Amino acid sequence: MYEAYSRIFTRIGLKFRAVQADGGSIGGSASQEFHVLADSGEDAIAFSDADDYAANLEMAATIAPTAPRPAATEPLTKIPTPNARTIAELSAQLGVDPARCVKTLLVDGSNDDVVALVVRGDHELNAVKSQKLPGVANPLRMSSADRVRKATGTEPGFIGPIGFAGKIYVDYAAAHLADFVCGANEKDMHFRGVNWGRDLKDPQPADIRNAQRGDPSPTGRGTLQIARGIEVGHIFQLGQLYSEAMHASVLDEQGKASTMFMGCYGIGVTRVVAAAIEQNHDANGILWPEAIAPFQVVLVPINYQKSTRVQETADSLYEQFNAAGIDVLLDDRDARPGVKFADSELMGIPHRIVIGERGLAAGNLEYRHRSETESTEIPATDPVGYIRHKLNS
Repeated sequence: MYEAYSRIFTRIGLKFRAVQADGGSIGGSASQEFHVLADSGEDAIAFSDADDYAANLEMAATIAPTAPRPAATEPLTKIPTPNARTIAELSAQLGVDPARCVKTLLVDGSNDDVVALVVRGDHELNAVKSQKLPGVANPLRMSSADRVRKATGTEPGFIGPIGFAGKIYVDYAAAHLADFVCGANEKDMHFRGVNWGRDLKDPQPADIRNAQRGDPSPTGRGTLQIARGIEVGHIFQLGQLYSEAMHASVLDEQGKASTMFMGCYGIGVTRVVAAAIEQNHDANGILWPEAIAPFQVVLVPINYQKSTRVQETADSLYEQFNAAGIDVLLDDRDARPGVKFADSELMGIPHRIVIGERGLAAGNLEYRHRSETESTEIPATDPVGYIRHKLNS
């Protein structure tokens, strides 16, 4: 199915990526989404600039730094930070880079307790990764203000890992910090010069943040780039998750009952149309990829209602293209040429042939591809052969 989807989207001419994805409530052993790259996409995807690694941002892995954690150089100091509830406010007040601060977020645990998740100040927590951690409630839920006060003695905005009695997970990047800033579990107060292993025990590191542009690729080759994508297809490997629950089996070659394997597959047909337009358009309208254009050729006769020669030629070509199995649209409206040209560009039909008295008198027709800005004169003797060659080239 992966290969079939790849062939389909390649033939359509889309720029796409197949990415690792979360199975969500459907579950299964593996899941892949197919995304068409577009700035208007609803999903963020991370991909390596050196190999074919790609994943939905919620699944993109980050890796632990390979260098040793820096040594402590500052003493632990408690400092007043009035009304500094956000990393931006704290950073501005102390003149400290957000990357040297940590955020401590309290979430509900799976045993009616509270779990602390610690990430670097310039990073964002990844909910999908975090809710899979042992002891964390799934789906992820931020703890209420009352539960935060009960667990830390303070309100959100000043929480820190020092003195927290519950389970703590620390992101790889945050676990690599030295001399960092964190909440002091006291209103309007923070600690500065905090160090793991000295001021609090060494952390339990985990991958719990969103990947960012420039992060090392988890494959070890290249760095990650971030792009927006429109999801147009999804593959789920369900394994025997549902068939076991439903006792769904078939008889194998030996006549023994065997639990079947299942998969779930889908392509969003209307999404493919929208994505194709998103990637193929200009100021004048759509530029349809050849494989999904509603028509392959548009015939635009000039003065169709007034010129018998133009009308007979246009009608004849229309029949010839149809007989050749080429999708053709005849614009026989009583409209000015400029209107017809603008509408054909707006609709994005790949090939346009203009039929006019002057051209016919010289034995020519006027051809233009939708992506081109200049027209070409072609012999009026075999326009079907000319277009067939264009379609096959």
